[in-house]
Amino acid sequence: MDSPITLGPTWRRGEDNRFIVPRFSLGWHIADWARLKLQHENGDPWHFTAEQLRFTLWWYAVELVECEWRFVYRDGILQRLKGWGKDPVGAAYSAVEFVGPCRPGEDMHKVELIEQLGLEIPVMQPLGVSHPSAWVQIAAVSKDQTRNTMTLFPAMFPKATIAEYGIDLGKEIIYADHGARRIEAVTSSPRALEGGRATFVIRNETHHWIEANEGHEMDRVISRNATKSKGGSARVLSITNAYDPAEDSVAQRAREAYDEIASGQSEATGILYDSLEAPASAKLTLDEIPEVVTAIRGDSVWLDVERIKQEVLDPRNPPSQSRRFWYNQITATEDAWLAGYEWDACERRDLEVVDGDEVVMFFDGSKSDDATALVGCRMSDGHLFKLGIWERPAHAPKTWLVPRDDVDATVRAAFDRFKVIALWGDPGTGEDESGERYWDASLDEWGADFGKRLLVWAVPGGDARHPVLWDMRGGDSRRVEAFTLAAMRTYTDVMERTLTHDGDKRLRRHVVNARRRPNRWGVSIGKEGRESRKKIDGAVCAVGARMLRRYVLGSKPWQTRRRGGGGRVIVLD
Repeated sequence: MDSPITLGPTWRRGEDNRFIVPRFSLGWHIADWARLKLQHENGDPWHFTAEQLRFTLWWYAVELVECEWRFVYRDGILQRLKGWGKDPVGAAYSAVEFVGPCRPGEDMHKVELIEQLGLEIPVMQPLGVSHPSAWVQIAAVSKDQTRNTMTLFPAMFPKATIAEYGIDLGKEIIYADHGARRIEAVTSSPRALEGGRATFVIRNETHHWIEANEGHEMDRVISRNATKSKGGSARVLSITNAYDPAEDSVAQRAREAYDEIASGQSEATGILYDSLEAPASAKLTLDEIPEVVTAIRGDSVWLDVERIKQEVLDPRNPPSQSRRFWYNQITATEDAWLAGYEWDACERRDLEVVDGDEVVMFFDGSKSDDATALVGCRMSDGHLFKLGIWERPAHAPKTWLVPRDDVDATVRAAFDRFKVIALWGDPGTGEDESGERYWDASLDEWGADFGKRLLVWAVPGGDARHPVLWDMRGGDSRRVEAFTLAAMRTYTDVMERTLTHDGDKRLRRHVVNARRRPNRWGVSIGKEGRESRKKIDGAVCAVGARMLRRYVLGSKPWQTRRRGGGGRVIVLD
C-alpha cells in the first residue's frame, strides 16, 4: 500500500526522521496539566496519544510578536476517520480553555524530556495561565451533535478538579468559579449567536453544517465573534469527518480555503489543517481494508479493524460512504469528472520537466470572472505540468482583469526554456475596451512570433489559418467533438494510471471542480454552474494539452520527422 496522505505540520519530520515540533508551545504545559487535572472515563489520568500530543503542540504554538506571546494559529480543522477520538480531544481542549492554562503567561519553564515523542526540548517553554472569564462554546447544528461532546465532561473532571475550580456540571451549561466561567452547548439560530464574546469555540461535525440548516451563517457569526475578541485571542477549532462534496458544507469550504492557501491563491495565514487520509490507490477489498485502516487510524488503536472491515464490505453501505468515514477520503460528487484521490494517484513529482524538453502547450483565456490557464505536456511521456493559472484574488476589486503582460511573459519564457512544437489557445468570450476579444491580439502575436517554430497549427488551412487560435466557441462542432473525446481519453488515462502530472495544487483544484457534461459525442467537462466560483480552466488545459500531444503524434510532420525526413516545419492541410 502507498503511504497515507498527510496534511499539516503534525506529520513533518526532520533529517533524523523524528517529528518536528514548534519552537514554542503552551502544549507542553497543557499536556502536563491535563494529566493532573483530567481523567479518562475509566478513571485513569488523562493522557494524549503521541499523535494527539503533536497536534496539541501545534494548535497551541505561540510566537513572540513585539515582545508579546501570540498564538500562531487562529483557526483549526481536525479531520479524521470516524471513531478516532475527535470528540474526546475536543472536550479536553474545551476543559483546558475552561479552567486550564490556555493563555500564554509571563513565566517560562524547561521541558527536559517528553517520552511519548522522544524529543529533548533545548529551550525554555512558556507557562500558561487560565482565562478569568472563559466562555467556551460547543457549537453544532443539532443538539445530538453537541451532546457527543457535552456528555463527556462529567466523567472527564475528577472530584478534586471539580472542587478546586468550583465546577457546577449541567447538561447544556457548565459553570466554574461562581459563574465567572462557562462551557455551553450552542445550537440556536445565527442571530442569537451574533455579538457573543466566546473565548474558544469547537465547531462540531462541520461536514453536517450546510446552507439548509443555517450552518454557513453560524460559521460566519462564530468567526466574526472570535475576530472581535480582546487582542484577537479567541480561537475556533473544527472537528470533522471527510465531507460529501455534493452538500457544500462548512467542512468543504474550509478544505477548499486551505487548498487555495497551499496553492498560493490566498494570502490568508493562521489556519491549521490536520488530516490523515488513505492514499489514492487504496482499495475497498478484503485483503487491503485492514492495512489501510490500521495506517490511517494513527494512534487510535482502540478502533476495531475487523469490525470496520465488515462494515466496509457490507453491500448495504455505499463505497463512497466507506471511503469518507473509514478511509477519511473526500470522494467525488455524482457528477464529478474525477475525484481528488483519483487525480492524486497520478502525481509524479520525480518526472521533472527540464530545459530543452520537447513540449506542447494549451491555453484557455478569460477576461476577469473565469480563470486563465496555461498547461504543458511533454512529448516523450505525456507528463502534464502547470505553467500558469491566473484567477481573481480574493479581495481584488471588481475592475480586476487577468494581467495580460504576466501571461505573455509566461508564454515567452516557456518558448525560451523548452522546445515548444505546438501551442493552441482558446480565447474565451470577454472583450477589451476596443470591442475585440480580450485574448485575440495576444494569440495573434504568439502566432506571428512563434508560428514558424510550431510543428502543427491550430487552424492549418483556408482563409482562417492560424498557428495558435483554437476557438471552442467558434461554432465548429469538430472542435467540441475532439475535446469531448479527449476528455474521455484523459479520464481513462487517469483511471488506468497511464497519465502523470506534477502535483500542482491549483491545477488539482480545477480538476476536482470539473463536472461531467454529456453531449452527443460522449462526456465532456464543464463548470458546476454558469455563475459558480469554482473554476475549471486548468482542467480544460490539461485535457487540451493531452489532446494536442496525441494530435501531434499522429500528424504527418511528426511522422515525417521521426522517419528522418528532415527538420522542416510543415503546416497541416
